[in-house]
Amino acid sequence: MKIIKLWHTLSNRWLYLAGVLTIAGLFGAGLYLQYVLHQEPCPLCMIQRFIFISMLVVFTIATLHNPRRTGAKIYGALISLLALSGIGVASRHIWLQHLPKDQVPACGPGLDYMLDNFPMADVWKELMHGSGECAAKGWTFLTLGIPEWSLLWYVLLGIFAVMIALRKPV
Repeated sequence: MKIIKLWHTLSNRWLYLAGVLTIAGLFGAGLYLQYVLHQEPCPLCMIQRFIFISMLVVFTIATLHNPRRTGAKIYGALISLLALSGIGVASRHIWLQHLPKDQVPACGPGLDYMLDNFPMADVWKELMHGSGECAAKGWTFLTLGIPEWSLLWYVLLGIFAVMIALRKPV
């Protein structure tokens, strides 16, 4: 198996860079959906973007640092925790999208308004609760919507980070 042989010959730096490039591609796809296809992100989408950006930052630092075994475990744990938080937010988003129409929460104030007028704890609570706009289904690919794709990528990136952390050093 060439992939397994490649996995064992690459340094962690190249693997972390693969994570950076993957998330950069995902972020580019999100920007394409927003600015070209006019799919405006809802509050839960914005949280998921923030989590992806946080994962990108950790992958980038790990790429530049090129850690040894202990450092790789720390980076793996950080990325996995971020991935788990992303899984939670994406799962909530998917749940909202599959609610019957009469159970969908009402649309609340916009994010800009909340940031200007509400305490940060209330903004966070409202964002995590979701709103009617989060229940709207937009773009799909292979029958999966944006939150389903996000969930899939959080799982894959979390597993990838753990695999890097647990592998034998090159």
